Amino acid sequence: MSNKISLIRSENLAKVSYAYASKVPEGMELLFLSGSCPINKDSKVSLINDFEGQAKLCVDNLKEALKECGASITDVAYTRILVASQDRKDLVKVWNVISDEFGEHDVPSTLSGVTVLGYENQLVEIEAVAAVEKKTHKNIQ
Repeated sequence: MSNKISLIRSENLAKVSYAYASKVPEGMELLFLSGSCPINKDSKVSLINDFEGQAKLCVDNLKEALKECGASITDVAYTRILVASQDRKDLVKVWNVISDEFGEHDVPSTLSGVTVLGYENQLVEIEAVAAVEKKTHKNIQ
């Protein structure tokens, strides 16, 4: 049994820069990660008015949360990216940063512009679902 997430593409749909679906192998546990925010250890939003900087910090924080679960970015099966902007250009900036961070592991993802996010000055948030072998996670109670 392969314990790798399969990324599924389609020849019948538009060519896009991400997989249309992902398949988690049998016997793996799903991890639902809360929204990764651009906050530092003091719970303050960093990089005010910087969509790209906040996107990078969100990915860094996501990687740390994954690490705490015994997982990595290649264990992610799906993401939802929220951007506090009505300007599509801002969404594309954020998408490009996150896409670069994920590299060839271009998981299915939803990118949405929203009115406001939870923290003051927050522009970006990333939700994720990951899958790990049942024995690999360490901080789950």
